[in-house]
Amino acid sequence: MDAAPQQAEETHRFPCEQCGADYRFAPAEGALICDHCGHKKDLTESPWGGAALKELDFLKALREQLPAAEMEVTRVSSCPNCAAQVEFDPSVHALECPFCATPVVADTGENRHIKPKGVLPFQFDERAARQAMEDWLGGLWFAPNGLKDYAQKGRKLDGIYVPYWTYDAQTHSQYTGQRGTEYTVSRTVMVDGKPQVRTEIRVRWSNVRGRVQRFFDDVLVLASKSLPRKYTEGLEPWDLSQLAPYQPKYLAGFRAEAYTVDLETGFADARQKMDRVIERDIKFDIGGDRQRISSVDTDVSAVTFKHVLLPVWLAAYKYRGQSYRFVVNGQSGRVQGERPYSAWKIAGAVVLGLIVAAGVAYLASQS
Repeated sequence: MDAAPQQAEETHRFPCEQCGADYRFAPAEGALICDHCGHKKDLTESPWGGAALKELDFLKALREQLPAAEMEVTRVSSCPNCAAQVEFDPSVHALECPFCATPVVADTGENRHIKPKGVLPFQFDERAARQAMEDWLGGLWFAPNGLKDYAQKGRKLDGIYVPYWTYDAQTHSQYTGQRGTEYTVSRTVMVDGKPQVRTEIRVRWSNVRGRVQRFFDDVLVLASKSLPRKYTEGLEPWDLSQLAPYQPKYLAGFRAEAYTVDLETGFADARQKMDRVIERDIKFDIGGDRQRISSVDTDVSAVTFKHVLLPVWLAAYKYRGQSYRFVVNGQSGRVQGERPYSAWKIAGAVVLGLIVAAGVAYLASQS
């Protein structure tokens, strides 16, 4: 996808009209705010326009035939541990990777990629995200107290826009299979020398074939390898109806991760999601009491896509030599994360359980 001519590097600095310092996007106000002088600017008043929230042609993108206007060049730092590629302020030269807390030198490498078309703006600020994380931590059993203290006191959460692909597609599927119709039979068996009537369920199978079709809208696929999939899936669902046309001003004060899962690989993941839905459609179409699917031939057409950014609050740090991460859905507040287990707490729980069991046994023996 590098056929388009090289473009000038895009930056995401938005100078304050009053003092020249940088604005940042404030989720609670839904506006740009200058931390230096406090000046506030409504998003609708800003001169930085956003592209329409439209789909792009999938096949043209694979053939590297997208217009040059759909591409951009950004400066990113690549983490040597988790390979995350995150945009950083050019004035910053050394920092921690927000995904794994590994020290990173901001080498300002260039990354050329398809521009985002949509962005889901952060719905709450770091303070609210921290409260959600602390509530989640408070419900963890057997987590070391030191971890909770370390995570709750003074650890900054980073606001990261994580890249995703969405895919639209029209599908037509032909299938063959079998429809199972249940029926009951009664038979007499001898139990302890006495006859008993028992009812059995049996299935009568008949061959079937048919067609189903479905239009898929916004099949969501993570375009990053920086976070374990179990965490990102745990953050779902996302309300994509709230997607706004991408405007760089939404990134003011936040970071954005560059996608590392390419468009074609992402579509392979989307096809797996589509196939699971198509399988359910086929079983519904077969009907009956039970269904078997022998073959499916699916034609996929009119495939379009979008590169979108979804908001995540992220805390990553090292505790006793190990990296741990907490992630908070920046739209819903849903929390996922890693946690170690305290051997002392587990041992204490086991001992307490044995004491309780012994007490119950003693009381039972006295009654």
